[in-house]
Amino acid sequence: MESDYDELDRRLVHALQIDGRAPFSTIAAVLGVSDRTVARRYARLRSAGSVRVLGGVDPTALGAVLWFLRVRCAPAASLPVAEALAARPDTSWVSLNSGGTEITCVVRTESEADSEALLLAKLPRTPRVEGVTAHSVLHAFYGGPDNLVGKLGWLDAAAVERLRPPPVPRRPGPVRLDDGDRRLLALLATDGRAGYEQLAAATGWSPTTVRRRMTELREHGVLYLDLDVDWRVFGQNARTLLWLSVEPAHLEEAGRALAGHPEIAFAAATTGPTNLYASVVCANQRDLYRYLTTRIAALPAITHLETAPVIRTVKQAGNRM
Repeated sequence: MESDYDELDRRLVHALQIDGRAPFSTIAAVLGVSDRTVARRYARLRSAGSVRVLGGVDPTALGAVLWFLRVRCAPAASLPVAEALAARPDTSWVSLNSGGTEITCVVRTESEADSEALLLAKLPRTPRVEGVTAHSVLHAFYGGPDNLVGKLGWLDAAAVERLRPPPVPRRPGPVRLDDGDRRLLALLATDGRAGYEQLAAATGWSPTTVRRRMTELREHGVLYLDLDVDWRVFGQNARTLLWLSVEPAHLEEAGRALAGHPEIAFAAATTGPTNLYASVVCANQRDLYRYLTTRIAALPAITHLETAPVIRTVKQAGNRM
């Protein structure tokens, strides 16, 4: 419940959104509390599953493809199928929607063969799966390193500026990952604040090499810091998925407009029966109705809108619930 969290919790989460690896001493100085208080608060929030700093990977920087799947199941089969999808290392944001008969999830595929194996062979033949709709992501308007926490604005501009890390220069060119890189990214995917000594032990590299390689991966756009957040920390209790059809000439305009909405956690242009997808976070159903009938209604050239309320989240960015 919202009462389980206070202003300091929300300010701490905002600080971590700005720089997920900022020392607790730096965050404490900005928030005006002790280092110990910040460390204790983060430990409590993390152990409760309310917030985690994660090392996110942009699959498109590695030539992979992101898919949004909508899997229709017989009611009794939905949870077992969702849990099986959540157990896969290539899935995230697995949820039950629409009365519990539909599963949505994000899947990362490394090749056409992977896509065919999952989308054309395995899932459609799963017992009691009644249909699968797949949407590949063409362009993300909001998400990844951009996080809804930053829109909620619990820190003032001066605090944000004190916490903001130096910009990461972009380095063009292909990236090849070796086994050490994969071990590094796997550990960061579970704990984006893991120390350099811990990362060195996992990779077999020196802490200096770990630091340098993390910088290189960020410069290539492969690695970014992300937050896995329970939105109830901010009093937001209703997560809803939107599937929109927009006239192609207005798709870019509509996507950019969506990205600026304070309710939007993710927005992307996709292939499939609809061409614009969004994840919306609101305080309650009344606020969702207001959002749909004002901001969404004002978007240009919307020809179709489908809403799918999330009734249970089985897996978030990298964390099974």
